[in-house]
Amino acid sequence: MQILLALIAGAVLGIGAHYAAPGRETRGVALGPIIGAIVGGAVWLLFTWAGVGIDNPWIWLVSLIAPFPIVYPVLRVLAGVRTTHDDRERARLRIS
Repeated sequence: MQILLALIAGAVLGIGAHYAAPGRETRGVALGPIIGAIVGGAVWLLFTWAGVGIDNPWIWLVSLIAPFPIVYPVLRVLAGVRTTHDDRERARLRIS
C-alpha cells in the first residue's frame, strides 16, 4: 500500500519536471507525471524485490527523489526530438 506514496510523489515530481524542462509546448501535460509515477513505482518495486523493508529510510529517500533526475532529462530529450522532427516536416512541406 505504501507504493501509492511513491507513485503520487513520482507524479508530483513529474509535474515539476514538466514545468522546469524547456519545450513544454511540444509535449502533453500528462507525459511528465506519468513517467514520474512509473519511475517512482519502479524504484519502490525494485527495492521491495531486493528485500528492503519499509522501515529502511533508503527505500523512501530514493523512491521519493529519483523521479525528478530521471524525468527531467527524458523530457528535454523528447522536446528536442519533437522540435527536430517538426523542423524537418516544415522543410519537407515547404512551410515557413
